Amino acid sequence: MKRLHLFLIKSFLGPFIATFFITIFLLLMQFLWKYIDDLVGKGLESTQIAELLFYASARFVPAALPIALLLSSVMVFGKLGENYEIVALKSSGISLLKILFPLTLFAIIIAYGSFLFSNYVMPIANLKNGSMIYDIQKKKPALNIKEGVFYNDIEGFSIKVAEKAPDGKTLRDIIIYDHTAKNGNDKVIISESGIMQLTKDERYLELILHNGHSYIDIAENKKKRGNPYRTTHFKEDLIRFDLSSFSKINNSESLYKGHYAMLSNQQLATAIDSLTIKYEKIKILFIKSITDKYTSNSEIDSVITITPFSKIKIQQQYDVAINKLQSLKSITKSNKDNLEYREIIITKHNIEWHRKISLSVACLLLFLIGAPLGAIIRKGGFGLPVLVSVFFFLIYHVLSMIGEKSAKDLSIQAYEGMWLSNMVFVPIALFLIYKAKNDAQLFDLSPLLNRMNQFLKKKEIQ
Repeated sequence: MKRLHLFLIKSFLGPFIATFFITIFLLLMQFLWKYIDDLVGKGLESTQIAELLFYASARFVPAALPIALLLSSVMVFGKLGENYEIVALKSSGISLLKILFPLTLFAIIIAYGSFLFSNYVMPIANLKNGSMIYDIQKKKPALNIKEGVFYNDIEGFSIKVAEKAPDGKTLRDIIIYDHTAKNGNDKVIISESGIMQLTKDERYLELILHNGHSYIDIAENKKKRGNPYRTTHFKEDLIRFDLSSFSKINNSESLYKGHYAMLSNQQLATAIDSLTIKYEKIKILFIKSITDKYTSNSEIDSVITITPFSKIKIQQQYDVAINKLQSLKSITKSNKDNLEYREIIITKHNIEWHRKISLSVACLLLFLIGAPLGAIIRKGGFGLPVLVSVFFFLIYHVLSMIGEKSAKDLSIQAYEGMWLSNMVFVPIALFLIYKAKNDAQLFDLSPLLNRMNQFLKKKEIQ
């Protein structure tokens, strides 16, 4: 049996590792497709791109493990069934459950590792990845001055050139507005031509201007002399622009540290308790303020007691009552929106808490679906097993999305939404194991066809 167990584990490891990295690659391509507009044209260094892809890949590990287990189990057991190895094992007295036993233990270990990864590594990966994406989105694009268009990405300056030579350096008819003094367009530089070049360390952009002049408003004497300005003519001038903001990526981790996706389950449980206590306190205070303020009819009573009863006083009572109801409606709506928002935040924390556990359980569950399914279809390789695996995973993914969205909408509880797909797939796994254990076809329609034939024969005899 030990040799059999080692053989099964060795047969399973290769496809599992291959499908795992293929899945990570596909998810990474989806990530790049989503954020491609934010990454292009930002002049990112190769180390920054590699760091971003590394953290993004780490985020996809818990999602890739169930897919890899499903696909590899269908492939391995499909190949064993295709080569009649499962039949040979069963004929020697080894049941399907014993065949599944070592790989089931392996799947349990993977599931537990998935939970540990989600609980301890994933929050760090989410934090690093989220902060890097935010910084890159805020980062200015790479230097690209175009003809006839004002370029405003250099802080404090607006630059416009009428013509740009094919070499990308020689410029014609240059206009530069200097806003560094923050007094509007108080300084303008106009030049017939110029040469644009970067310093060796690429920290500064140098513009060597030829045959130009500059206008500078003199703000101190504006009231006395109208609009005074100083004009300076030059044959050659050098302007240096600081480009440090183009390569700098700020550390925005502090913005995301309290986010529910950046917390472990222990931290999530603490946050949920704190949020729930605060929610209940606000709810109690709201109810108390409403009951204390609006159960008394003192204003209406005062209108009745001060003056004799008349149509005018009745109208005053109506006006007071309407004003109180409108105020009550406004306050109630405001507090209802506040309580609902807080409830959604608590639900999102609960969703994240259950996600880590449900994804790890999905590893074992999808393996228990893939293994008997492969034994039934008896087909290995990347053909039919891939199609079947994709079909089952799409169902699982759609059910997970429906459950999560319903939970976020407060239609169902967080645990119901996050465990919906697992609860649906448990009977499917048991059904497939039963079919594979008894060497039955997946959908045997022969009994139904036999009954239909018998029914038709009776009709002919009659």
